[in-house]
Amino acid sequence: MLTRKQHELLMFIHERLKETGVPPSFDEMKDALDLKSKSGIHRLITALEERGFIRRLPNRARALEVVRMPDSMAPGLASPQRGFSPSIVEGGLGKAPPRPVSSDSQSNAGNGTISIPVMGRIAAGTPISAIESASHTISVPPEMMKSGEHYALEVRGDSMIEAGILDGDTVIIRKSSSANSGEIVVALIDDEEATLKRLRKKGASIALEAANPAYETRIFGPDRVQVQGSLVGLIRQY
Repeated sequence: MLTRKQHELLMFIHERLKETGVPPSFDEMKDALDLKSKSGIHRLITALEERGFIRRLPNRARALEVVRMPDSMAPGLASPQRGFSPSIVEGGLGKAPPRPVSSDSQSNAGNGTISIPVMGRIAAGTPISAIESASHTISVPPEMMKSGEHYALEVRGDSMIEAGILDGDTVIIRKSSSANSGEIVVALIDDEEATLKRLRKKGASIALEAANPAYETRIFGPDRVQVQGSLVGLIRQY
């Protein structure tokens, strides 16, 4: 499962290898994906390598090999749409995205609870591109949810501890593409990094605030941040 940026980079490397037999440089990849720094390319390369799509060849400069393409890749296949489906954060290209669970289709898990999908991990710390497609489901009391579609994420990091969100907690998120200032949201930054932060609207800019003084508030232009949902509940295991 790939994010849009991961897919774009994989296709760029694949096409360049087909045309010239030589992989593109990091500068060429940065320019092709319109990223501001090569660190973003390093993260995308690492993610593609970890997922088995490419391989870095040792002791050779610019040595990248495409190992495989997304499973159902076919000519004319459309890129994933922007906006949330769980696969937008970790992709979905080459496979049909998991069907989101709505208030009408969420399954009754018994004992008066509702079963919702766990969509992987969310960073409560430095943003990561580690949210994945649904791996399993959890049972949630219906009073914890609001109207609409919901999903769960496992928290990694300590940036939201003063909001009562700890590393290892599972947060319940209501799908939404917008949020009010002050809400805790799942934010997708530059189509590649996901984080759980409190959103503040500052004029035309968007601030993502941690609830831990060890982390700085990050401020972005509105075109760089997509809201993927708002926090409605939390589950903690002891």
